[in-house]
Order: sequence, then C-alpha cells, then structure tokens
Amino acid sequence: MDNPDKYDTIVIGGGPAGILAAGQAALKGSKVLLLEKMDRLGRKLRITGKGRCNLTNDTTIDEFIRHFGKNGRFLKPAFYDFFVDDLRELLHNHGISTMVERGNRVFPECESAPAVTEALIRWLKNTGVHIQTGTVVTKLSVEDRHIAGVTLGNGQFIEAKSVILCTGGKSYPRTGSTGDGYLLAEELGHTIIPPQPALIPLTTKGDICRRLQGLSLRNVSASLWIDRKKQADEFGEMLFAHFGLTGPIILTLSKIAVQALNQNKTVQISLDMKPALDHRKLDARLLRDFEGHPRQQFGTMLKSLLPASLIPVCIDLTKIPANKIVSDITAKERQTLRKWLKDFRFEITGYRPIEEAIITAGGVSTKEIQPKTMESRLIKRLYFAGEVIDIDADTGGYNLQAAFSTGYLAGKSANNNPNA
Repeated sequence: MDNPDKYDTIVIGGGPAGILAAGQAALKGSKVLLLEKMDRLGRKLRITGKGRCNLTNDTTIDEFIRHFGKNGRFLKPAFYDFFVDDLRELLHNHGISTMVERGNRVFPECESAPAVTEALIRWLKNTGVHIQTGTVVTKLSVEDRHIAGVTLGNGQFIEAKSVILCTGGKSYPRTGSTGDGYLLAEELGHTIIPPQPALIPLTTKGDICRRLQGLSLRNVSASLWIDRKKQADEFGEMLFAHFGLTGPIILTLSKIAVQALNQNKTVQISLDMKPALDHRKLDARLLRDFEGHPRQQFGTMLKSLLPASLIPVCIDLTKIPANKIVSDITAKERQTLRKWLKDFRFEITGYRPIEEAIITAGGVSTKEIQPKTMESRLIKRLYFAGEVIDIDADTGGYNLQAAFSTGYLAGKSANNNPNA
C-alpha cells in the first residue's frame, strides 16, 4: 500500500501555474499532491480580466518576450513548450471555446473566469492529482542540496521527490497571494528581487480625477514624464478614479512610474485626447468649429469635442468662460484650448497599495532558475512557476500565459527528471 505521506511531486499553490504544473506532472502516472492554503483552487483566476478572464494574447513568441522586458528571454523555452494554441486547445477539450478581441486578447466565449477555472479543475482531477485545500506549507526540507519534502502548518511532514513552488506574488492577498513563496525560497538561499507592484493604479495631486470619477476615455494617448523627460507612452483606454488614474494604458505605464516614485523623482502623466490630430490639424479643426458656430457659447461648442463631464474641467483649466461667444474667442485662447487637449497633465503623487496590484514585479531571481526546466540552480528537484518568479508584463493576457507556460514546463520537468 502506498505511503500516504509520500509523493512523487508536491505542487504548492493552486492558481493557474499550480494547476498546470500538477496536471502535467500527473499525466504520465506520477503520484502528485497539490496543496492550496485557501478553501478552493484558483481564487485569483476566478476574478481575472474583471471576471471575463483575459487568458492570453494571440501573437508571436517574440512579441510576448518583448512585453516582459529584460527577463523576457527567460520565458522562451516555456513558451516553446506550451503556448497560445496549446492553451486554447486544452480549454476547448474541456468545454471552453475561446475568441480573439481587440489587441489580440483571447477570452473565453462564455466570458466567465469562474467557468474557465472549473474547466481547468476538471482537467486536473481527470489526471488523478490529489488535491488538498486549506493547507499551509511552512517549510521546504532539503537533504544534501536535494528537496526532500514539505512541512505543513499542523506540523505534518510529507515526503516528496520533487516540489514545485507556485505560490504567486503579493497582489490580491484575499485570494491567497501573500508572498509566502518568497520566504520559503529565501530560506533555501534563493535571491528574492524585492517585490513591488507592476500593474497598479496611480494617485494624483488635486481633485480633478475625483471630479471625473467613473469617466472612461478610449483612443487616447498617455505619456509618462519623469523629471520632465518623456519616458514612455501608450495608446488605448484609461479610467478616472476618485484617487487618480487607472485603466489599461495607465497600468502599463505604472511599473516605470512606481520605480521613479520610489527614487523620489518627479512623475507626471500627460493625456493627449486627440492623438489622431497633430497640433496643426487640431488647430484647423477648432477653427472650422468656431467659424461654423460663431454665435454659440464656448461651453456648448465643447460638446462636439469632449464628454460632458470633461467640459467643466476644460473650462476651469483653460480659463475660457463657458458663456463666451465663440466668435469672441481670441487666437491665444484657441491656442490654450489646443494645448490643453494635447497635454492634459497630472502630477503623480504615488500608487495604490501593492495588495491592489494586478501583478507583482520581483520574486525569485531568474538567474537562479534553469529556463529549460524551471528547476532551481541551487536545490535539485525544486521547481518554480508563475508569479513567484521575477517575471512580469503589461496587460493583455501575457502574464496569465506565462503562468500557464511555466507551470506546464515545471510539471513536465519534474516528471521527466531521472533523479526524481
């Protein structure tokens, strides 16, 4: 009879990386135990993409790598092993058809993150994985630089030939991502790149954002300025919140902004609300509008240019009276309006708590992980997958694919390890 306290592979963490790792490790008949400290698997996955689940992005491996910045090349073997089409096929085989939307973002046709999670759990159970929820791991045991097993919060020791650490980062702690994996890895000598929020809303000075709370702008350009020098820009959608700025293009810029803020640098966001028009073309457009409605009041004329909630803000910031007749607006006032439309600027004072970040930057150093297997370079038969590793990308499905891909590769490698 099998020893109930001995497994071929133990996977710690029941998110997307952990599910793929456990399932793949079990496919060839290995005895696998998946440990999750929360009451059910995939709690963070169930809320991703605002509940719609942006699974991945239908683009090339090279494009994926570009979105991960300096550590992107680390992911190349994982992406070659399990990528977009593989994920879509796996889900399709378990009842989840997918579709491609704007920006090549891939979503389930059912638009339900919980449905995706349940499909993956069905697949996991079909592979024969033993699942144990409500279980905290407090220590990884090592003998002669080889993993030996894990100790649980109740003191129980479970022997294992391989362990895969998939505990996530520090964002959304209510879903179980509280940084536990960093401590477990650090105790074994691994270098932890200090965690910081990578996709996080930014807070702003003044009350303008509070006045615009709930307003979403599409097809705008946001540029990031650090110490008065432009560092990056993004085009797409953003949202005003009571505390400041958020939405896809703001989140994408946030990692650089956070780094600059932590270095006490001056950070600003500039919104170009008419990016399709350069200054000359925008000035010509304004002239046409003014000449076409010479007896109209300025506030009324703005309805053709701006959302209603932005009009009083525009009037306040340009200092052009709302009741001023358009034909009386001077060339200098028109220039002021044009410049404001192209450079609606905000002083960034900080960022929301790391607990609100979509994903965490930092984690186990990629220099200490074998990219072709996800095995630790320090401890034999210890593997890493997902957000616990120092990898992060901008929005668009890239981070979730990285979790699936590294999980798959770690599970496959643990199962194929001749020493396991």
